[in-house]
Amino acid sequence: MLTAIIIVTFVLFLVLGLPIAFVLAVSSISAALFLGLPLDIICQRFFTAIDSFPLMAIPLFMLAGTFMSKGGITEAIIGFALSIVGGIRGSLAHVVAISGIIMGGISGSGVADTAALGTVMVPEMKKRGYDVEFSAALVAASGAIGLIIPPSIAIIIYGVATQSSIGDLFLAAVIPGVAIGFGFLIYSWWYTRKHNYPAEGAVPFKEKVLRFKTAFWALLMPVMIIWGIRGGVFTPTEGGAVVAVYALILSLFVYRKLSIKDIIPVCIEAAISTAAIAIIIASTSLFGWILASERIPQMLSAALVAITDNKIILLIIVIGLLLIVGMFLDSSPAILLLSPILAPAMQAVGVDLVQFGIIMVITLTVGLLTPPVGTALFVSSNVTKVPLLKLSVRVLPFIGVMLLVTLIIAFIPETVTWVS
Repeated sequence: MLTAIIIVTFVLFLVLGLPIAFVLAVSSISAALFLGLPLDIICQRFFTAIDSFPLMAIPLFMLAGTFMSKGGITEAIIGFALSIVGGIRGSLAHVVAISGIIMGGISGSGVADTAALGTVMVPEMKKRGYDVEFSAALVAASGAIGLIIPPSIAIIIYGVATQSSIGDLFLAAVIPGVAIGFGFLIYSWWYTRKHNYPAEGAVPFKEKVLRFKTAFWALLMPVMIIWGIRGGVFTPTEGGAVVAVYALILSLFVYRKLSIKDIIPVCIEAAISTAAIAIIIASTSLFGWILASERIPQMLSAALVAITDNKIILLIIVIGLLLIVGMFLDSSPAILLLSPILAPAMQAVGVDLVQFGIIMVITLTVGLLTPPVGTALFVSSNVTKVPLLKLSVRVLPFIGVMLLVTLIIAFIPETVTWVS
């Protein structure tokens, strides 16, 4: 009976278009009241979910990403990327993919990177005759890489949910994230040659050096994060604080696109974004706690293992499940809901938690590019004014690249488990 109440209320409010955080909250509270749980227990579960030191990394990385987008760091990165590929046909397309990789190593938010790239790059691509639908799809896909390349908010949430090393997960995500970016570059190279899009002209060596010097301090941020966390200099949470302060200093004194009076509005913007994530985490925690009280995760895990004990087949089944879930849930609630269910099943057949974590994050990132949720898709459509249906079709080759990398990780676990 309890399971039926949860499923009915969840599906009903999801269909009605209620934000996913409130869908989870209403479903959980309905089930809790059915069980006769007092309201103070419900409130305690909400608070306990977000009373976590590792989760404090999320608002700090969100703040760093906001400083990056407002403080001129994005422009420096794009200028440097253009100096690298300026002489190649379709160079602006390559700039988008390269910038997505670099920016993903700073902000940790695929949606924020999509908005930044779309606002800056798509108008320039349209001026030079690029197909706006291709441009919008490339921006959405390149921005989504931010959810994969560390510091990734999705990876932090997975690490907390499964008690895995966030440092190992960050390091393991670098190669797959860069591989996806290079896959986008290869597809963009083929597409731009086919349509004879222009090159921007090679940048003189002195200019390349100058742009590298300009972008150097921004490019240092991902290196600082990986080195600091992996080397034990600071925890992921402390790393978020270090990077946020570092981004503020760059914005104020190096790139000088931010003034003292802008700090409070930037902090408010980051706080609003963080609050949205916190509500999702709190609601999902209560939802998962009620499911656990009914032993639903254990039953589903046992059912998965009963299907097959072949880890490759089980991984492919789970990848298919995650692709479907990602179409309807954002990555954060999906990870919080499913990792306690799926991780034990994966461990039972010998799948490393780091390997599974990267597979889960990449597969759910595809959900940023697929309707009906498709957050990055909606952002790109809104910025570029490309109809959502057309954009959904044009993004398919980029989704294919992401799935190819996912399958490589599934079949060759050493691509990510070497960090363990």
